[in-house]
Amino acid sequence: MKRCVAYVRVSTNSQDTDSQLLAIKTSIENSGDVLVNVYRDHGISGSKGRSERPALNQLLKDASEKKFDMVTAFSLDRLGRSLPDLLATMQLLQIAQVDLRLLKNDLDTSTSSGRLMFSIFGAIAEFERSLISERVKAGLEKAKKTGKKLGRPSTMNESTKSAILELTKKGMGVKGIAKLLRVGCGTCYSVLKEGELRAA
Repeated sequence: MKRCVAYVRVSTNSQDTDSQLLAIKTSIENSGDVLVNVYRDHGISGSKGRSERPALNQLLKDASEKKFDMVTAFSLDRLGRSLPDLLATMQLLQIAQVDLRLLKNDLDTSTSSGRLMFSIFGAIAEFERSLISERVKAGLEKAKKTGKKLGRPSTMNESTKSAILELTKKGMGVKGIAKLLRVGCGTCYSVLKEGELRAA
């Protein structure tokens, strides 16, 4: 017999969690397990992350403290709508050795088929991360080929360079100059090095 908890969520205050909870209670009773707690996020969108969902946040904390053996939710979209957030939640439960049962999606990570589904979710997320990385690299290469300057726009101009050199002559340190002129210390060092090369 497993110690189960229910996680229920609705997006608006006009909705209620009763129908989700009834289905979850029925499933737990039919499996011969026991319901030990209910975590409710009311009026919170599934697009919100863990930090903005107090009940889910508490559930994951309690999972890490081994307060239950299984989480039951009505469907995957009750846990979240963002694939990275969903996978993060599922992986935290896996680390805590807490199983996950999703009624509508017929997913139960305590079974071999459920673990296979979990692995597929992970593979999809990894594939998505790879695609994003490839797109970013391709975009950077294209920008370089077309002569676009990458990174933050530079505030450096001849007057700023002159100011750096002048303040250095007056004995001010690089950190002080950088703070005064609102430029990076590395920028100051580059200007000073350039000045030395010109002098040489």
